[in-house]
Amino acid sequence: MSSKPKISIQDLTKVFYKKDNSVTALENISLNIEDGEFVCLVGPSGCGKTTLLRILAGLENQSSGEFTIEPGDEDRPSQSMVFQERGILPWMTVEENVAFGLEMRHLPKAIVKERTAYFLNKVGLGKFAKMYPNELSGGMKQRVSIARAFANDPEILLMDEPFGALDEQNKYILQEELLSIWSETKKTVLFITHSIDEALYLSDRVLLMSAQPGKIVAEMKIDLPRPRKLEDFRSNPEMASKFLAIWRHLQVEVQGSRL
Repeated sequence: MSSKPKISIQDLTKVFYKKDNSVTALENISLNIEDGEFVCLVGPSGCGKTTLLRILAGLENQSSGEFTIEPGDEDRPSQSMVFQERGILPWMTVEENVAFGLEMRHLPKAIVKERTAYFLNKVGLGKFAKMYPNELSGGMKQRVSIARAFANDPEILLMDEPFGALDEQNKYILQEELLSIWSETKKTVLFITHSIDEALYLSDRVLLMSAQPGKIVAEMKIDLPRPRKLEDFRSNPEMASKFLAIWRHLQVEVQGSRL
């Protein structure tokens, strides 16, 4: 097993240019994420969280600095990205959406069928395999996105507020399902959220970002044993203290960005 971090980012900066103006979205981001680690990014709106994920996903180019994703099995994709919405293809069935990445890799049909069925059942959508996205609720669509990402067996998962648009009950159900699948696969996960509760509940480590230009300004290790229960997490005094610390950080950054 490699001793190198799964994701290593060094002095990464992203500047957007428009006519005569420039906006620095990210500035000198340096960060290591270990293999199998679940890391949440928390910061005020507009601080560059999504831009960082898009760079790691190959959807944007950095302006300077570099990053590496430590390779594993050469037959596996380096990453899969799960968006808040818009992530599934409306002309494909649930089953076809989940199988899409596997089909693109030209894997044997038997493997595609097996993995697709396995992860559909893991997210509770086995009975809905032949349905189309317009027949699904928002929560079910996100289950499809999660099943597709895990089925494709990437080295890392990049998740951009995947539960942000859901009601509290569906959000918690999907958080539980995500942690259940993650505990089996031990994927490396970088997860964006605006929810402090969600960050503390899901992650091994929470990274706090500043207002624009986005920088990593602090980190918190979350030492709660796994598997976790929401009621245990909410009654834990240490987690209550961490919640307040993150809340105060966000308040300071939002207020500072308005000055």
